[in-house]
Amino acid sequence: MRFELLQALNAERSRRQACAVVTDLESGEQRLVREADVAADPLQEPLARAFRSGRSGAGEDGRIFVNVHLPPPRIVMIGAVHISQALAPMAALAGFDLEIVDPRTAFASADRFPGVALQSDWPEVVLAKHPLDAYTALVAVTHDPKIDDHPIMEALRVGCFYVGALGSRKTHARRVERLLAAGIAQHRIDRIEAPIGVDIGAATPGEIAVAILASVISAFRKRKMHAERRGEMKRA
Repeated sequence: MRFELLQALNAERSRRQACAVVTDLESGEQRLVREADVAADPLQEPLARAFRSGRSGAGEDGRIFVNVHLPPPRIVMIGAVHISQALAPMAALAGFDLEIVDPRTAFASADRFPGVALQSDWPEVVLAKHPLDAYTALVAVTHDPKIDDHPIMEALRVGCFYVGALGSRKTHARRVERLLAAGIAQHRIDRIEAPIGVDIGAATPGEIAVAILASVISAFRKRKMHAERRGEMKRA
């Protein structure tokens, strides 16, 4: 691989941007393709398949090889609650990095979350240092608008592949009113999964965690590509 190509690849990966190295197996020529540019690429179909599946491989005609690089998918949980305690080990088993954010130090303690990336600060502060992106799922479970609302709005703004919020339909209706008052468009608000998680009749924290993880996995595997998300955001 050419040095300048390696530099460009590493730059994209450090920014958590999906990209692929396309190699012509006959000539040995290589080029970098960013996910945002797939729609205009002559190899649109094989590239789109690679980005959706996350799997590298040769094209159908055997003439090219697509080596795809996706950012590690992650879950940012707003709220260090019992559901978070149950979800943390399951998320790791499913291959998701997980970070928990909660300014309430009585909840966000290492004793309650051993080995988990834990931020005991306000979401506004944490997300300014560690921004959300399209390969992040935002899960808000505090029931406190002062803690949940900002990260939800930020997740909708940047196009997180999943946005879910704990609460009853009545609670969510009030949340929708606040988001509309803050200037968030209705079609963006409609992306929020609330009540949160797949409808399996979950009742306990562990069951709710299973339902949430199922929704996150489904959203990640069925996610739209960056170019499609960017088009929707421009139409907003």
